[in-house]
Amino acid sequence: MDLRDLRYFETIAELQHVGRATQSLHRSQPALTSSIRRLEESCGAPLFVRAGRGIRLTPEGRILLKWAKRMRFDLEDAKREIAAVGSGLAGQVRVGIVPTAAQFLLPAAARQLLQEGPDVTLRTVVGLVDALRPMLRQGELDIVIGTEMHAEEGIVSKVVAQDAIVVAASARHELFRKPVTLKDLTRYRWALQPQGAPARDWLDHTFDRKRLPRPNVQVESTMLLMLPALIVQTGLLSFISRHHLGPQASRSGLKEVPLRETTMVRRLVVAYRAEGFLSAATQRLVDLLAQQHV
Repeated sequence: MDLRDLRYFETIAELQHVGRATQSLHRSQPALTSSIRRLEESCGAPLFVRAGRGIRLTPEGRILLKWAKRMRFDLEDAKREIAAVGSGLAGQVRVGIVPTAAQFLLPAAARQLLQEGPDVTLRTVVGLVDALRPMLRQGELDIVIGTEMHAEEGIVSKVVAQDAIVVAASARHELFRKPVTLKDLTRYRWALQPQGAPARDWLDHTFDRKRLPRPNVQVESTMLLMLPALIVQTGLLSFISRHHLGPQASRSGLKEVPLRETTMVRRLVVAYRAEGFLSAATQRLVDLLAQQHV
């Protein structure tokens, strides 16, 4: 199989339309059609079928797409590994990271890495794990630092930290005038992540198990880093990392609502592709992150 044919095939599969692929690849439609025909002859099976005004992959096409991507990743990794020979701690490290780890876990490790390798550059993408994992699988990221998820074939995970998610409020909130129960929390409004986020679902199910109403959400946001300042200013309750309530808590104006039922303990991991290339700089960053867990 020709690598160029496979690259064309990936684009056509992504766009599900030969005409749009011609514009993206700057190739003629006959050239792309011939490319697909060569691949189909090599595989001995059709790769696409018509679907409305476009096309879609056949089962055989989906299999080839999986291996075409893997071959492209391997080729790109080979080029990066060759370029890295003798370069030591240098080059770009592409990191996907969840907001809490970006604020509290990465800075110390990054500082040490950049001191050891002044020529290293970092490219970070901050987001939720569900959005970052596909980017890791597709070779767009070298590592992902995020919450622990189910085991996935081809992905290696190392625990680098433990975190607790707790209910928090402004230190001036009336909740702190007397001992609090889970039922007391149902009387107030909240600022939370949308449903589907692991921490939000865990909290909802905590109230479900006690046959209590779920939190009354007044502000919903995917921007986790805005929640601490928001709850101080609005008087809303929230469910955030205990890291926000550390030594800087007295300055932030936040305070934990101490309830065992609403303390969610989770582990943060660094994940990378088992067969992917990790530069010396990336490996060093992984080691520095792991050392924080020791």
